[in-house]
Amino acid sequence: MNHNLFIIARISPKAEFFEQAKQAILSIVPNTLKEEGCLQFAVHEDGECLFLYEEWRSQEDLDKHYAMPYIAPIFEAYQEWLKEPVEINKLERLA
Repeated sequence: MNHNLFIIARISPKAEFFEQAKQAILSIVPNTLKEEGCLQFAVHEDGECLFLYEEWRSQEDLDKHYAMPYIAPIFEAYQEWLKEPVEINKLERLA
């Protein structure tokens, strides 16, 4: 069985910050995909929210990702941009 860490994150920007948040998140995709433990990192939207689908080898790899210097400015901007906290769902693959 695959023991990787799967995540779906829901990011809910305020309407006036939606495009800014989307572009900021899209800008980290190339660097994130180069990180050693990143197996997948995809960005989706539904017009109101942004969704990240991620697969990491381990929680340790995800923690390293969160500590990357290109992530901090986005997390800081979230304080102004978001209408609610990021919803993070950690999933276990069953089949």
